[in-house]
Amino acid sequence: MGAWSEDSHPFFILCTLPSVTEKKVVLFLQQIVNGLIIGGIYALIAVGLTTIFGLMHVVNFAHGEFYMLGGMIAFIITQSLWGNYFFALIASIVIVMGIGFLVEKILIKRFRVAGVDLLVTGALVTIGISIFFQNTSLLIFGSIPQLISSPFSTESLRLGPILVGRMYVFAAAVTVVIILAAHFSIKKTKLGMAMRATFQDKDVASLVGVNIDRVYSFTFMLGAGLAATAGALLGPIFVIYPNVGERVVLKAFVVVILGGMGNFLGAIFASILLGVVEGLASAYISAEYKDLIGYVMVLLILVFKPSGLFGRMKRI
Repeated sequence: MGAWSEDSHPFFILCTLPSVTEKKVVLFLQQIVNGLIIGGIYALIAVGLTTIFGLMHVVNFAHGEFYMLGGMIAFIITQSLWGNYFFALIASIVIVMGIGFLVEKILIKRFRVAGVDLLVTGALVTIGISIFFQNTSLLIFGSIPQLISSPFSTESLRLGPILVGRMYVFAAAVTVVIILAAHFSIKKTKLGMAMRATFQDKDVASLVGVNIDRVYSFTFMLGAGLAATAGALLGPIFVIYPNVGERVVLKAFVVVILGGMGNFLGAIFASILLGVVEGLASAYISAEYKDLIGYVMVLLILVFKPSGLFGRMKRI
């Protein structure tokens, strides 16, 4: 039982093939599909982070802790009398969204109303929240990594010469549905239109009747809920422990910088790109350098295109 690592639980098992050429082709395709699934998971985490920054101008360093809380709460519920993973998945999302609501109302709003610069102050506040959640979780749950019981059998699904774990398929499917639902809510609903109006000019939006406090609360709740969804989905695949958020939020920041800070669509495309690049790097270079490649990509982007790869795309 290891730490949160894509390499510790391979998504696909390469089947025996008659020729070396076919093996190489399947290995390549395997890493592409592997990267797409990993990228989708990155997107689920990064979209919430970039949405909070885009609308509230808050760099949320506690985002990884919402991931951790989603996994921990799902684990507790599955270990209780109910023991139903699907109920635990929904319950953990709702509970963490409630926690996100309280964090925004009690802490972040206080500084926002005071008129301080949230870009700096918000970062410091969320660092404090991150430390609080980490140590509270360590006190309550202990330091032993936990793995949520999977509701699916260990028998894999066969896609040609490739075997795909059922839990991974479920996690990928839910990720797509959640991201599409979030995008639809931002584009088509009244609250989503209020979010986009606030993003463009919050003063004008307030003058035409948009409830800015409501928009900010929903935005932070949405970001927390997306992170919790990722934590509950990956809980049966990767272990959950109090400090897992540190690795998660670091990866999310890599994606957000690549896609452009505050760019919803950019975060999705950058997540997929990073997932595919890391998958290919693991197969053809070394798994030890997989994370390094992502950081090198960020450094190059910051030097040559600070707005991100998709900085010119329409945001939110």
